[in-house]
Amino acid sequence: MAIIACRPEFEMLSVKLAEKLRAKRMAIESKIFPDGESYLRFEGDLNGEDLVIVQSCFPQQDKRLIELLLTLDVAKELGARRTLALVPYLAYARQDKRFRAGEVISNVTVGKLIESVGTDLLVTVDVHNEQSLRSFKTKTINVSAIPLLAEYLKNLKLSRPYILAPDKGAAAHARLVASILETDHTFFEKQRDRITGQVVTTDRELKLEGRDAVILDDMISTGSTIANVARIIKRKHPRRIIAACSHALLIGDAEQRIRKEGVMEIIGTDTVPSSFSRVSVAPAVAESLRQIL
Repeated sequence: MAIIACRPEFEMLSVKLAEKLRAKRMAIESKIFPDGESYLRFEGDLNGEDLVIVQSCFPQQDKRLIELLLTLDVAKELGARRTLALVPYLAYARQDKRFRAGEVISNVTVGKLIESVGTDLLVTVDVHNEQSLRSFKTKTINVSAIPLLAEYLKNLKLSRPYILAPDKGAAAHARLVASILETDHTFFEKQRDRITGQVVTTDRELKLEGRDAVILDDMISTGSTIANVARIIKRKHPRRIIAACSHALLIGDAEQRIRKEGVMEIIGTDTVPSSFSRVSVAPAVAESLRQIL
């Protein structure tokens, strides 16, 4: 039988996952020393067990990534048979290529670190670009939360929903959700300044009057991309605007920025635990792990 282990902040996802896999649960004791360093301790016996460590690496990414590496590194010394890292939000995945001369490729470095501590499997959810995992020597599984988001949206009984991807990269997600909801979808063109980070979204002809508009993306970070799309479509008089994503980071004043442009509801998953976590990724993750455990 496998053990699902986590620090307290990931307990809700851990409990749901353990129930679906009929696995044991183990707490990881955690505290912060006065100088900011992390203290971690497994509160049980790992001997001979398959260990799944649940640790999402959203901000503070550096601290959470180090804590993940520390627990993975010691697990086999403490007797674990295999170590599986469940990292629903994978830090540094967006920098998977060199866009400007001299840039570090952080995604590759993170892959090397995870491999270096003897990880047998990395499971993540809706990584920004699935191709980025090809550089990892550790076996990886990228789970999609998009069907779960689609089912949640379906239960909201929306009025003739129109699924909108804020850029071409999210178009496949929008197409999948639209197929489940049996409705329309499209995507916008977006350009991002590589130096300033400023996002420019191009308008397009859409008939949204009286319809529920759902802006769908893999993550919402600063909210600028979602706000740009909402600003455009609210002039087309939709019934209401909803934003949905796998990873609701909502950094700083992102929520206020989005709501200012007319977004009435923000829906995320528990890859990043917050008040926006309406959908649990546990069913999809459990399904992928059943083939391994």
